[in-house]
Amino acid sequence: MAEIKNNDSELEKKLWKAADKLRSNMDAAEYKHVVLGLIFLKYISDSFQEKHEELKHEEYAVAEDRDEYLRYNIFWVPENARWNFLQKYAKQPDIGKLVDNAMEHIEKDNPSLKRILPKNYARPELNKRVLGELIDLIGTIGLGDSENKEKDILGKVYEYFLGQFADAEGKKGGEFYTPRCIVKLLVEMIEPFNGRVYDPCCGSSGMFVQSEEFIRSHGGKMSKISIYGQESNPTTWKLSNMNLAIRGIEGNIQIGDSFLDDKHKDLKADFILANPPFNISDWHGELLREDVRWRFGVPPVGNANFAWVQHMIHHLAPHGIASFVLANGSLSSHTSNEGEIRKNIIEADLVDCIVALPSQLFFNTMISACLWFVSRDRENHKFRNRQGEIIFIDARKMGKMKDRRHRDLTEEDIKKISSTYHAWRGEDGEYKDVTGFCKSAILEEVRKQDYILTPGRYVGIPEEKDDGVSFEEKMKRLTTELAEQMKESQRLDEEIKKNLESIGYEI
Repeated sequence: MAEIKNNDSELEKKLWKAADKLRSNMDAAEYKHVVLGLIFLKYISDSFQEKHEELKHEEYAVAEDRDEYLRYNIFWVPENARWNFLQKYAKQPDIGKLVDNAMEHIEKDNPSLKRILPKNYARPELNKRVLGELIDLIGTIGLGDSENKEKDILGKVYEYFLGQFADAEGKKGGEFYTPRCIVKLLVEMIEPFNGRVYDPCCGSSGMFVQSEEFIRSHGGKMSKISIYGQESNPTTWKLSNMNLAIRGIEGNIQIGDSFLDDKHKDLKADFILANPPFNISDWHGELLREDVRWRFGVPPVGNANFAWVQHMIHHLAPHGIASFVLANGSLSSHTSNEGEIRKNIIEADLVDCIVALPSQLFFNTMISACLWFVSRDRENHKFRNRQGEIIFIDARKMGKMKDRRHRDLTEEDIKKISSTYHAWRGEDGEYKDVTGFCKSAILEEVRKQDYILTPGRYVGIPEEKDDGVSFEEKMKRLTTELAEQMKESQRLDEEIKKNLESIGYEI
């Protein structure tokens, strides 16, 4: 197989197209773990192999000494788990067992990877010829050596594959992946530079990865933040940990249901970033009627939206801020106590900002979504006092279609929304209301709207630009066009009538 050049801007697409051809009839959810597990293995093997070659030429170094690699924060890879070993036997019928053994040995020699790596490549339903071809394919790209680490080739491939798998899986895929543009917007708005960062439904850890990218791009240090997460799906939990491990990010990611078994019960986070599953009804709310987290009202058994909201508020530190994605219904629903809960949260002066998002951003749902920003730091001593105010931003007309089904927020969109929010907070620039886009509303205005938070109610409708054509001219043109269309409609009616008569039917 020809080598796939890492400097090719189409690398991710080429790799996906080739890998997807090998998928055959395997379900996307299953194939996802097969592919991403191998990509992870190739990455740590490349990283190890590069250091191994260096150590072989150092006078006092021992290339096969595990401690030599620990000094450089590189995973130790035993001989029978190295990529060149696996590729040598890729065409053998027992290749699945060899991959499973490789994963087991790596976990054994690297405690931080314990329980994380997939180990089901030997199962009968996985075509071993396909597995061998996939190993050969992934062998054509460099991932973990210094040059490609610098370019973050693995990060780009991993991110692209997560998005493609989310698309292929549809509704289920969205449970582990939040589109990059949405995560980036959330991060740019709350700027998690230091402190404790928490995601109670972390999926594949996209929020944490984007936080790391934000910190590095702004000259900060990852050592200043601590990461806490929880994920209920065991296989997605593995993805989450692999996604962090390939970037060298340390995090306390627990497995379990955040409602029934909160693994970070005593955590008070400085920043919360989350994309909870929309409108879930099977969240076992009937078992949690008197939970301490329901400070603003008991959430309905049939919808977890305001259970998630209150769970996150419960975990906010005194100066903390939470940013999360919810279905648009959360802004206006009055059913099953949701309106009362929303009212109580607003009256507690916790809602900082609401952003209405454009449609078609998500892989898993056509439900319209919005962003909530909830802050305990409304009297912020660093910036202006925002008590009794909420900024509403209507971004529904933003974004560009990247294909027939999916829209992306552009870098310009993200900058416009985030800079508007920061200006309103008094951080940078001068804030002004813009009709049709943003409005800073006082609490009394929200009360008059019966505590409905839909941005369109506040920002208004932008004035249409005058095209210079008078009303009389427009009406003359429109009536002329209408007359022509009516004439054509009459002609078609006569033609249909004649055709029916020709086969013995009269109207």
